[in-house]
Amino acid sequence: MPRVKGGYTARRRRKKILKLAKGYFGSKSTIYRTAHEQVMRSLRYAYRDRKQKKRQFRKLWITRINAAAKMNDTKYSVLIHGLTLANVQVNRKVLADLAVNDPKGFSAYCALAKDAISGNLPKKVEVKAVKKAEVKVETVEAMDYSKLLVKDLKALALEKGIEGADKMLKADLVLALSNLK
Repeated sequence: MPRVKGGYTARRRRKKILKLAKGYFGSKSTIYRTAHEQVMRSLRYAYRDRKQKKRQFRKLWITRINAAAKMNDTKYSVLIHGLTLANVQVNRKVLADLAVNDPKGFSAYCALAKDAISGNLPKKVEVKAVKKAEVKVETVEAMDYSKLLVKDLKALALEKGIEGADKMLKADLVLALSNLK
């Protein structure tokens, strides 16, 4: 069997690994075998930590929103539920930024969430969201029955005089209530 030399292909592969290992401590930056082991481990850590970074930021945003919500006499879960009922499409990153940089704007969102939970939401609501010195005005629909809980839907249906509402499924209740308009 003839002898096979690696040639420039093997040298390129090794140089690529050693280039990635530049700056590592001791022989991890000079010896190919230890450098390869460390580079592979480092790439695994980098992949894992890109996912963990997203988790950590979400936890930070939720903590900031909860702290600001408590200053407005509500809780995080109640605030998010109220904003969902009010059909407000604001993500946690923006809410956390508002909580830190614009407490008055955040208080407006808290008031809107409280109104939505208590059912005092008018037909059209204008919400001013402040983001980096620009003001946006959004219109929000008053009632989206698909966002309500089944017990609330049943209570509304009985209140509006729909027969057999206590035995209906959620989809049937939403359809019946939306047909009343």
